[in-house]
Amino acid sequence: MTSLAHPQLRFTPIVQDPSGPRELVILGSTGSIGTQAIDVVLRNPDRFRVVALSAAGGRVELLAEQALRLGVHTVAVADPAAEPALRAALAEKAAGGPLPAVLAGPDAATELTAMECHSVLNGITGSIGLRPTLAALAAGRVLVLANKESLIVGGPLVKAVAKPGQIVPVDSEHAALFQALAGGTRAEVRKLVVTASGGPFRSRTRAQLAGVTPQDALAHPTWAMGPVVTINSATLVNKGLEVIEAHLLYDVPFDRIEVVVHPQSVVHSMVEFTDGSTLAQASPPDMRMPIALGLGWPERVPDAAPACDWTKAATWEFFPLDNDAFPAVELAREVGTLGGTAPAVFNAANEECVEAFLQGRLAFTGIVDTVAKVVAEHGTPVPGTSLTVEDVLHAEDWARARARELAAG
Repeated sequence: MTSLAHPQLRFTPIVQDPSGPRELVILGSTGSIGTQAIDVVLRNPDRFRVVALSAAGGRVELLAEQALRLGVHTVAVADPAAEPALRAALAEKAAGGPLPAVLAGPDAATELTAMECHSVLNGITGSIGLRPTLAALAAGRVLVLANKESLIVGGPLVKAVAKPGQIVPVDSEHAALFQALAGGTRAEVRKLVVTASGGPFRSRTRAQLAGVTPQDALAHPTWAMGPVVTINSATLVNKGLEVIEAHLLYDVPFDRIEVVVHPQSVVHSMVEFTDGSTLAQASPPDMRMPIALGLGWPERVPDAAPACDWTKAATWEFFPLDNDAFPAVELAREVGTLGGTAPAVFNAANEECVEAFLQGRLAFTGIVDTVAKVVAEHGTPVPGTSLTVEDVLHAEDWARARARELAAG
């Protein structure tokens, strides 16, 4: 069994002075993952040094502040129109001091992966992270992967270029599996158990979900995330994507990947072994722990996040997933089994449907229903063995257009 991410395979392609800090490139630095990663770096200056940052371009003031505080060589924005504002913000905040080089354009983040560094943290949201993921792997970097979409939509492409152990996942669930899998050999793994908070609607029936508003769906009970990820958590599309990701990372068949609802979000996922034992990774819900694990692997970063307080009474609950109310996980299994361009269609259609829901043009239950229709219309996908980036992008464009048509009624 070959695995892209395996804790017993410690791939370190870039040789650096072990006495110096590990050099990092952070993509998506102004987002939730990026800002928390920078917090980890700033609290551990002896361990990490950021050499380059990238962001979409919507928060240039924050990006400039990050770049100057970290002393990076290069900063990039995906939106070319944001370049003048970024340069102005850098000049103002630097107050005559040295300025980093600036890159702008849709390929800017991909260009950064060619910089000499040990690890690239891909914290970009969405499938636009695919090219940077492929470029980082091809350049021999350790890929600290928070951009699950790039693996999901380009699975065969990523698997073709990634070396065993070159990817360290940052999703809390996959970081948990990554750690628990170290407890046995691959032949001893019976099942992966991915936990889900259940989002804000975990006890509701499908009928009760019909009138859910965007404000309701954005009120996640556990995690603070961006709007798309928060809505995906409410529909459990996010969990469906994580099932596909687990399959691709660990080469475990879909019928041996289970999802259970765990409202407390303390047990982040589990591995069941053939002797009946189950290893679980537990910590309070704080993304700095899996981020620090990814940045520092194979060493842990002390005090990356608070630990469980075992002096206080606590109750952990686990419930079976209601597939009638939340059909996204089963749909994702079907999509993952189809492979090829089907996951790209699933992901792109979902992003369009989430936007339509946030704008009041689509009902909450209509998100997954519409995605299912787009997937069904897509039909037989391009086989994975011949998949190209252009195939993925073409499938996404078609899926977005079709999802917009269906959402418009």
